[in-house]
Amino acid sequence: MISYFRLWYRYFQVEVLSIPSRVIALIFFLVIGVLPLFSQSPQLLRILILAAVYAIYAVSWDVLAGYTGQISLGHGLFFGVTGYTAALLNLHLDLGPWITIPLGSLSAVVIGLIVGIPALRLRGFYLALVTLAFPIILTGIIFIYPDFTGGELGLFGISRLSPSRLVNTYIVYVIMLLSVFFMYKLTDATSKVVRTGLIFQAIREDEITARKSGINTVKYKLLAFSVSAFFAGIAGGLYVHFIKIVGPSTLELTFSFQAVLWVIFGGMGTIYGAVVGVYLLFPFMEILRFFPMGDVIRGVLFAMILILTLIFMPEGIGVWIKDKIEITCPRCKEINIARRSRCRICNAHMRLSR
Repeated sequence: MISYFRLWYRYFQVEVLSIPSRVIALIFFLVIGVLPLFSQSPQLLRILILAAVYAIYAVSWDVLAGYTGQISLGHGLFFGVTGYTAALLNLHLDLGPWITIPLGSLSAVVIGLIVGIPALRLRGFYLALVTLAFPIILTGIIFIYPDFTGGELGLFGISRLSPSRLVNTYIVYVIMLLSVFFMYKLTDATSKVVRTGLIFQAIREDEITARKSGINTVKYKLLAFSVSAFFAGIAGGLYVHFIKIVGPSTLELTFSFQAVLWVIFGGMGTIYGAVVGVYLLFPFMEILRFFPMGDVIRGVLFAMILILTLIFMPEGIGVWIKDKIEITCPRCKEINIARRSRCRICNAHMRLSR
């Protein structure tokens, strides 16, 4: 038992404590985890819950667009489908959140496959236009059957995950950590267990070459759509059971664009960039609501932040920070602190990489 603990600690020391970005991530998530214990302000808990929900939502878009290259501008479709499915199952069949959210997410997977199949022959701008149409179609269906879907007013009285907002905070937080970790491992090109990350990136870089090299691109593109839809659905289900209402606003195009903007700000194709984008931008924009003309200020500042990011940090603020504090060894490709002159693993000179 002691030797196993030492082995685990050695692995933790080498793979986490020796890499600055991972240390920062560890400290950040620990702070977020203990923060509700010191302050249980309703506004603070609301921001923490919604930030965790939106982090899942943004990362799910990054899996599809950032890693596989399948640009979707209607990602709110999966969020909204699960929201409505969970709400209808809860209100009409009296099913609990732990049943409605998984079932709603599976319905999002079905929709993801429906969207993905006709989009298999499309790429880039044309794919984005096709995905843009589906939320509009679903919104029209909702307005056609207002007695069942609630129409413009939406559906009310949905049950919460838990009567306690503090418990809700930790439930959503843990689900966010598990979801982000799963999507990170699924897209990790260096993983020796799951090889989907390498294949996703091959499809993103050159789909024709990937197909000629023997990769079943249809299979993996559908997998990317399914995984992305499932976790966007998880976010949608959590959102609905937190605010206890679902309406057409979850299908609005502006909500779909939010995921795109968060990911671009944090760093596209990185997973951690989506989380950074949400946890930096969302709380900041929520705080501005308390100022006079807060909505106007929010819009202007949001646009300015994104413009400045694209000009000075085109790869995203998360990638920019990581490049400032880390350096990759030119020989063994291991990550080191930027100030090191020799690699911590192979002792090679780090200056060769500059």
